[in-house]
Amino acid sequence: ELGSLHGVPLAHKDMFYRCGFISTGGSKIQREFRPSYTATVLNKLDAAGAIHVGGLNMSEFASGPAGQNEHFGDCRNPWNIECAPGGSSSGSGAAVAARLVYGALGSDTGGSVRIPSALCGLVGIKGTQGRVSRRGGMPLSFSLDCFGPLARTALDCARLFYTIAGEDEKDPTAGKEPVPDYEAMCSKEVKGVCIGIDPTFGGIKPSDEVSEMITRTIKQYESLGAKIIEISLPDQDELNALSNVITRSEAATIHRKWLKEKRDDYSPQVRRRIEIGLGISATRYLEALSLRSHHLQLYNNAAFSSCDVVLLPTVGEAAPSLSEIDVGDSDELPQMLRRLTGYTRPINYYGLPSINVPGGFSSTGLPLGFQIIGRPYHEGQLFQMAAAFQHITDYHKKSPALSGT
Repeated sequence: ELGSLHGVPLAHKDMFYRCGFISTGGSKIQREFRPSYTATVLNKLDAAGAIHVGGLNMSEFASGPAGQNEHFGDCRNPWNIECAPGGSSSGSGAAVAARLVYGALGSDTGGSVRIPSALCGLVGIKGTQGRVSRRGGMPLSFSLDCFGPLARTALDCARLFYTIAGEDEKDPTAGKEPVPDYEAMCSKEVKGVCIGIDPTFGGIKPSDEVSEMITRTIKQYESLGAKIIEISLPDQDELNALSNVITRSEAATIHRKWLKEKRDDYSPQVRRRIEIGLGISATRYLEALSLRSHHLQLYNNAAFSSCDVVLLPTVGEAAPSLSEIDVGDSDELPQMLRRLTGYTRPINYYGLPSINVPGGFSSTGLPLGFQIIGRPYHEGQLFQMAAAFQHITDYHKKSPALSGT
């Protein structure tokens, strides 16, 4: 009997372990690392009949939202090879957008599936914390890491997500909630669904083009019968700061030995971002963790008490040029990170599911994306919203012109 992905060629961010095969994590340190077991998500895709083509470029140790990598070369955006594809699942975004594979897995700790999806014009989902097993994937932050697929359409993404979601007896952090038929949700109309919009976008102002894209998107959803209400979201910058405390503390814990023994094998930017965690006190780290439920309650009160889903930009601009965001470990690093992860990182802090949907193109022909955020374990509704939008738009049908590149 053929599986649901029989014969479908896929390739994945080079951080998902396959027994006996090199998995670099985008790093010099793990350039020759061969794991002794296979990631649960890859086993599930194998069982469905998918063909694993190979590992894809990524930001070093999944730490970087742009797609640069000084060890293996910068990943490039197929819509314009001078531009960033987004990271850290940069190769996943570039490969699917360039039509090299039908789908790819990425990881999302602060936006690393959704950012390349937005900048490369794809559908990419980060599920509820624990919706997908993380066994056999290189860790960055064990409180925030999520794995998810990138694909061209909501329907393709739904099939991939259904395949990898669900419990895993070898990963106690994987949730045991039943996995619904996400593909069936893709055919449901969105009439009556209530979408929450914050006119201030949580305090981070997007570019004019992204703002216009959001306005246009709202009108398109209204034409489908969805209801729009205004909400006031918590301040995104405060949540980004708390999320950073957790990511840096946990990354420093994972990397502590290597930072001591192989410090020069890190690129300066990645080393700086991880080393900061060594100076964060235990009380500050535990405070950031313990405040998660409080802030989630505030978010629920602000959003889900009155609407079904929330609509936000994924990234506040089209893909910037690689040279423009090549800030290394300079003092410009925090601002670059805020530009690319300001809207996505808070969702990881909450542990909520979020999907990027292609929303149009910039004046220079680069993709723009918006994200839809849902209640815990309501990924089906996110696929419903994404598929309905793709039914009346053709952004996902356009492909980059690759001749001459």
